[in-house]
Amino acid sequence: MERLHSAEKVVGLKQAKKAVLSGKAKLVYIAEDADPWVTDPLQRLCKEQGVEVLLVSSMKELAKACRVEVPTACAALL
Repeated sequence: MERLHSAEKVVGLKQAKKAVLSGKAKLVYIAEDADPWVTDPLQRLCKEQGVEVLLVSSMKELAKACRVEVPTACAALL
């Protein structure tokens, strides 16, 4: 998670999905407390595209690691 502080990344479902589809995403973080209807399609897409997924305990924790103020369901390292 410390890599999210300084690495190039995108935050949020739409941006993470775009990064996976374009082949730019190397690793996707998904918050376990996010609604499954939001995260399940992204997890399936990552599996199809061969992108590793790491689960994070909460949306607040993920937001803090990404240095954004709004809780976020997912983020992708580029």
